[in-house]
Amino acid sequence: MKINLLSCDAPRPDRRAIANCIAEISSGVSNSMSIELTDILLEGDPVDIEINDKSSGSSLRALRKLSVDYEFME
Repeated sequence: MKINLLSCDAPRPDRRAIANCIAEISSGVSNSMSIELTDILLEGDPVDIEINDKSSGSSLRALRKLSVDYEFME
């Protein structure tokens, strides 16, 4: 399943927590790449990632907990 990470609405976003979350939930993204994607997201640009269907519920919950807005892509 592909999702588009749109923005982070947290007043003080936790870069490390967001990067760790992206690395854990996405398919084929390394830790260094997740840090780059986090920087892009926090600068205001959307980021596309692919997550495993098995863990999609917990993955989406983790993103909501970090105040990351997302949308599903087809």
